[in-house]
Amino acid sequence: MAIYAIGDVQGCYTELCRLLEKINFDPAADTLWFCGDLVNRGPESLQTLRFVKSLGDSALTVLGNHDLHLLALHHGVKKVRITRDLHKILSSPDRAELMAWLQTQPLLHYDKRHKAVVVHAGIHPAWGLSKARKLAGEVESVLRGGDATWFFSKMYGNKPGQWSDELTGARRLRFITNVLTRMRYIDGVGRLNYTVNRVERRYLRRGLTPWFHVEASLREDVRVLFGHWSTLPVGCYGRFFALDGGCVWGGHLVALRVDDAAEDWFFVDSHTKKPIITAK
Repeated sequence: MAIYAIGDVQGCYTELCRLLEKINFDPAADTLWFCGDLVNRGPESLQTLRFVKSLGDSALTVLGNHDLHLLALHHGVKKVRITRDLHKILSSPDRAELMAWLQTQPLLHYDKRHKAVVVHAGIHPAWGLSKARKLAGEVESVLRGGDATWFFSKMYGNKPGQWSDELTGARRLRFITNVLTRMRYIDGVGRLNYTVNRVERRYLRRGLTPWFHVEASLREDVRVLFGHWSTLPVGCYGRFFALDGGCVWGGHLVALRVDDAAEDWFFVDSHTKKPIITAK
């Protein structure tokens, strides 16, 4: 049985099918771990959602920021634009079924056997594994309970910018969600920076550090598989594996086999072809 982690699909269903052909995916024997952002920007979000849901126990996905945008729209919170692709989902006859399924997906998945964490954006350097799982569970409990609409109405915003164990209520849930689904850079005093997404030396000179280069509290034997950062070269950064190949921007859809010590990478081109760039 093989396990493959897959980067942000964002509605690129055609490329997903090609990638699964390339890895010879067998739903009866293999498992897919999606790093979130199944939907938005690409042309086939509805097909993507239906397909991943149809795989049942052969696939899991963590929630990304675009998945949460879709759920917020479903709950009547209109703080983001309804794209044409999301409108197709919201007007589909199986909308309720799809949204109920998506809303029960986790923000973080940990596989003890393979010592691997799947998350959309990352894990805060101050959080160990047990703490990250507990904090993700706090948000998941709200999403799966009767306060989901309230949560989506409070979810948007960049404050607070720093973690504190003393955070409570909506501010605590917002920060946890932002870390797991939006984080890229952290500044010199530990604040999350949401405005920069490029990978350039000038940002490092401004005191911004990619979250995975900050000294981590996470156990050293745990690997973290993440997406979200399409401008970050795909590849391995120590024990942190960047999987968003920017397929929806003309890059690549990426899969990483995680049950094999070789950690084999697989790529398929988007319709707009660009060269594959991988991290050293």
